[in-house]
Amino acid sequence: MANRSMDELFSSLALPDSLDQVRIQSLPPAAYYISDFITPEEEKNILEKIASAPKPRWKQLTHRRLQTWPSNLVNNTLIDAPLPAWLDEPIVRRLKSIPLSHDNKSSNIFSNSPHRKPNHVLINEYPPGIGIMPHKDGAAYHPVVCTVSFGASLCLDIYRPKEDGTLDIQPVWRILQEPRSLLITTSTLYTDFLHGIADITEDVELGANTIANWKLLRSPHNFADGRNSRETRTSLTYRDVMNVSKLGGKLGLFGKK
Repeated sequence: MANRSMDELFSSLALPDSLDQVRIQSLPPAAYYISDFITPEEEKNILEKIASAPKPRWKQLTHRRLQTWPSNLVNNTLIDAPLPAWLDEPIVRRLKSIPLSHDNKSSNIFSNSPHRKPNHVLINEYPPGIGIMPHKDGAAYHPVVCTVSFGASLCLDIYRPKEDGTLDIQPVWRILQEPRSLLITTSTLYTDFLHGIADITEDVELGANTIANWKLLRSPHNFADGRNSRETRTSLTYRDVMNVSKLGGKLGLFGKK
């Protein structure tokens, strides 16, 4: 396996001919789910790169930790810098290789974004029992979010805000994200809804009637009993930050984490 070329690894994946084939039909416009977006070997290599990052790269939160590449945003602005090679290849190329539809094979999910590709990656590590409260990603990003999952499965919960700004306790949809999968959320699903991960050690009541992407899962038989025991899951979230500055020093952006 170590001697296999990137093109050989790429060809071993059954990627869709277009995103239309993997659209999650029960969700508002628009979400897509590819169960096998990276290979097990790529998953292993990327997790090793994450683990070997210098300690200052990690931001420690109360119960979990994260990394941001190439840097944190300051005032919704990113300092112009390339992503490291291990975050760029093969994921960015693969994201751009899949057409939006059979009728529009010249366009990909980032064709209309300001830089026509993702320029920022957020790496989140979720131990069992630890999640993140419902939130929106905000206006700094073009409304396309591509999340690649590593290590373990968990449910992403989607919430619809009420007119008074509050949320129902129960999510309106749940998306089950398997290891090595890609989830893309765009358009009104990005702008109008909140998403979060529950602080639980086990996802329950999993099935075709409760999981929006059930028909697109790689291994639904793994959840035949309706349960998923959480293990440590790492996510890589690729986005295009709209405002990019080459003048970090003049804007007072340098020297800040």
